[in-house]
Amino acid sequence: MFDELQSVIKAVEAKGAEFVDARFDELILRTIIKENGRITQFKDTKRAGAGFNVYYGGATAYAFSADLSKESLTKAAIDALGIAKASSSVALIKAGVEPLDPVKVKLETDLKKPAWLADPSEKMDYINRIEASAKEHGEEISSTVAMYGEMSGKKYFTNSEGTEIFWTPYVLEMRSSVTSRSPITGDLVIGNDLIGGSVGLEFFDLKDCTPEDLGRRSAKYAIEQFDSKPAPSGEFRALVENSLTGVLTHESFGHMSEADLTVTKLSPISDKVGERLGSELVTIVDEGVVKGTSKDVTGFWLPYDDQGIKTERTVVMDEGILKGFLHTRSTAKTMNAKPTGNGRALAFIFPPIPRMKNTYITPGDLTEEEALEQVGKGIYAIGWSGGQANMDGTFSFKAGRAYWVENGEIQYPLKDVALSGHIFDFLLNIEGKTKDFELRATFFGGCGKGGQNGLATGLGGPKVILTKSQFGGQQ
Repeated sequence: MFDELQSVIKAVEAKGAEFVDARFDELILRTIIKENGRITQFKDTKRAGAGFNVYYGGATAYAFSADLSKESLTKAAIDALGIAKASSSVALIKAGVEPLDPVKVKLETDLKKPAWLADPSEKMDYINRIEASAKEHGEEISSTVAMYGEMSGKKYFTNSEGTEIFWTPYVLEMRSSVTSRSPITGDLVIGNDLIGGSVGLEFFDLKDCTPEDLGRRSAKYAIEQFDSKPAPSGEFRALVENSLTGVLTHESFGHMSEADLTVTKLSPISDKVGERLGSELVTIVDEGVVKGTSKDVTGFWLPYDDQGIKTERTVVMDEGILKGFLHTRSTAKTMNAKPTGNGRALAFIFPPIPRMKNTYITPGDLTEEEALEQVGKGIYAIGWSGGQANMDGTFSFKAGRAYWVENGEIQYPLKDVALSGHIFDFLLNIEGKTKDFELRATFFGGCGKGGQNGLATGLGGPKVILTKSQFGGQQ
């Protein structure tokens, strides 16, 4: 494949292209969903093709082809060159790349049981085990949903510099959802749980990671809500759980730091490098290859981005001070910065744009018990079940579960807990962090931006203590 792509690069350079990125993606997405004992989805989707990012005269353009014949690939690259030439005289922000030494890398996975090699019957067995466990441990069940999602494939990247990179992306996830009817109030309550990341099937043999564990926990979370009380409304001290910390960091701050928004001054932090935006406890990192073998650290394995840049461990905020942004090669040149390996695309039909990799707040030194004791009285918010973040920094997210805390101890579950506020207030109000750390990637959902929805990213962090946070609920 490298020879074919290089042949096209040479052909389009002969017609005046100044620089060309070429990549071939082949991604397989497998989904199994079982609802109330019936398989409602069992499908494989393949995305395969090549794309060319062509630079000319300070402009860049992208074109792709699912037809891998030399004629079709060459036509796509020449079309991109034509668009770049037409755009060069009107481009407000000039695109370009600083020269880099070429690299040649071939990376294979070291998984014991790659999911894509397993028989479909084994994956169905996981689904059935989730469902059976949920039914065994649930009460007053109205419905159950078990989900299995898997992405695997291969990526080839080469460019005008002669770089050649091959690697195999993969992510795997299982989910369980149980809806029960409260015998106390008659309300429908939902318990959800999920596990996964860039892992092999051997991951689901680990303690607390089996299909049985997943079904049991989702049933338990539903039962807990039978006697939940309405959430109070107002400003409270809070403990925010790992995954919710990750969502808030990703959605409300991470997107602000993506350099296409900072270079165009559309991000509210565009001119705030060197300023304090969080408490001294807040260090935010974005990296591609996460070091960790724990069941709680299963982010997305991303050794290189879609521009052939080795992924960096980028410290975006250090002890509350904004340090920089997440760059592609082009935004790095424009802003006189170093590429950070954040040029990412969902599939071959899209050009790479600045996107997060694995984004998190670094852990602290408290246990969960110590953190609850430090909260004293307030709300413990766990997970999320919807919400939104806006580019002005405001956000509103509904917690998946929540509890009222008093005298440093959990008292009872709450229902309909929603956090709202501004991300700068959230970061500035962090007064403590736990040492337990979680970082996970998912198949279902994923990150959305610029029409590229469902991109695999990792998110998480520690549990964080907030001096105050605004919660919506009952007056």
